[in-house]
Order: sequence, then structure tokens, then C-alpha cells
Amino acid sequence: MEKKNLDWANLGFGYMQTDKRYVSNYKDGAWDEGTLTEDTNITLNECACVFQYAQTIFEGLKAYTTEDGHIVTFRPDLNASRLADSARRLEMPVFPEERFIDSIKQVVTANAAYVPPYGSGATLYIRPYMMGTNSVIGVKPAEEYQYRVFTTPVGPYFKGGAKPLTIRVSDFDRAAPHGTGDIKAGLNYAMSLHAIVSAHKEGYDENMYLDPGTRTKVEETGGANFVFITKDNKLVTPKSDSILPSITRRSLMYVAEHYLGMTVEHREVYLDELKDFAEAGLCGTAAVISPVGKVVDHGREICFPSGMAEMGPVTKKLYDTLTGIQMGRIEAPEGWIYRIL
Repeated sequence: MEKKNLDWANLGFGYMQTDKRYVSNYKDGAWDEGTLTEDTNITLNECACVFQYAQTIFEGLKAYTTEDGHIVTFRPDLNASRLADSARRLEMPVFPEERFIDSIKQVVTANAAYVPPYGSGATLYIRPYMMGTNSVIGVKPAEEYQYRVFTTPVGPYFKGGAKPLTIRVSDFDRAAPHGTGDIKAGLNYAMSLHAIVSAHKEGYDENMYLDPGTRTKVEETGGANFVFITKDNKLVTPKSDSILPSITRRSLMYVAEHYLGMTVEHREVYLDELKDFAEAGLCGTAAVISPVGKVVDHGREICFPSGMAEMGPVTKKLYDTLTGIQMGRIEAPEGWIYRIL
């Protein structure tokens, strides 16, 4: 297949319109067959539930060109399952998980010319999402919904390599106790916008949110899960009912144990522990792992021994192994790689 004439090596991490997107509508208790369309616009009534009460959820995953030339995506079954969990929590109809995977296959196949070539450092980002579409003025769930998937080619999240980040301990809470922190709802991200803008104004790259109950335990940043490396090379990831279950984090835990022979601990992580870790990072679909060099807790600097110059050595091994699996350079666990073309 002939690829689009794009400057693949210099793509940014932003939106670029591609040829096709997938749409399916829910009405009278059932999803329609779904279709591919060239229309990028959505027309809704001014009183649509998504506008009034933020009844919307989403996912994010990528399609890659592997070393042997195939187009694949990474663990889409987990995205399907997580979207279903999000839908149930917001009283939305579940889009069937097998249809979710088929919709990904359809939209990536239709936009295969936009999947960056192997070795370019770029990928095709895939955004499935769902929203309440009928008019709702009383506070209640919608009765009609739309599920959509669009794609956009993106460059590496960090141009010129991943430089360690400086993060502040936030005074804001990301999620309420027993709230929606463990699902991928748009409302969770809306509430984080003021916190991230204010962090940037103060010279920080991101926020570290603490648990909303006691504010003593590390949770996440709002867009990524934390991973920590102990001085004796254990991988530690925070555990909480209000942390989004990152697919990248779960994959890194498996890679650490089964590929790198590390001990893995998924447990509560206290803010007071940070000084004892050797390395830290943020993990998610966009960058896989972003190294963290420093956490600032209201003026108190917690500097990790890995430093501010480059990714720590263990974090780098985790990054290289997982991206190697995604790109086909390293054999993947069964079921992790879904071949599209």
C-alpha cells in the first residue's frame, strides 16, 4: 500500500484529519450496524446530554508498523473491556467488546496509508469514544448514544528523547473517594485542566495527585500512572481504587517480571517513600514511559538518583522491551499483538 506523502520523521503529537472514521448509534435499546464515514463533523441538539451533564467516555490506543511490515495494534481487548467498565459506571450502554475490536480493525484498515512506516518513530493514534446524544434537561442518563472512532498520525511524544520531568505535589484532588477515578470519563480530565495549566505556569511539567481520603499516598498524574524503581531493582506501582487501570502499566508489570526477572509490587505507595526510590516514571499510551527526575512537595525537593539528564537505566530497559514487543522486534506474550494488515 502506498503511504501518504507526509514528513513522518517530523510529525508532532497533534490532530491530523484522516480519510475515514467509524460511527455507530444506539437508539431504542440497540446499537445499529455501524459504518465508516468521511464526515468529520457531529451535529447534535443544544440540549444533548453530553453537553449538559458530561456523559462521555473514551479510550486511546495506537497502530504500529512492525519490523516485518505488518500493521498491528497493542492489546485492544483491554481497551474494549475498560470502555465497557466506563460505560457501566456512567449508565451508558456497553458497546460490545467484539464490535469494539472490529471497529478498530475497520478504521485502521481504511486509514492504512496514514500508518507511519517502521523506524520513523511515529504511530497512528486511535481514539474511540462514546457520548449521550439525545436532549436531556433533567439530571438523568441519555436514552440515545453515539460511538465513534477516529485516527490521527502522531510523532513521538518527546522530540529529541525523553528528558526527565519535574512534578509538583498538587493541592487539588484528581478524584473523589469512591468516585470515577478508575474509569476513562471525560469529566475526570476536565477537572484536571486548571491544575495542569497552573502547574505549567509555575514551571512544573505535571501534577502528582495524592489519594483524596488521606492525602498521604501517591495516585497518578491524571493522564498517566506512576512507576517506581527501588534501589534493589524492584518495580513498584501505586494501588488505589481511584487510579485508572493503565494498560501500559499492566504491561510493564508483566514485562518487568517475565522478561527482565524483576520483583514487582503493586501496592499503596506513600509520599514519604519517594525519597527511597532510585528511579521514577509516568506510563501511558502516548509516551510509554516518561522519566521523572524530581518531585517538589511544597518547596521540598525529592530528587531521584537517576538524575535530570536522561532516563534511568532500569526504566530504559522497561521502555526498550515494551516498545520492542509493540514493534515486533521482541516476541510478544500470546494475545498482546492484534494483527490488522
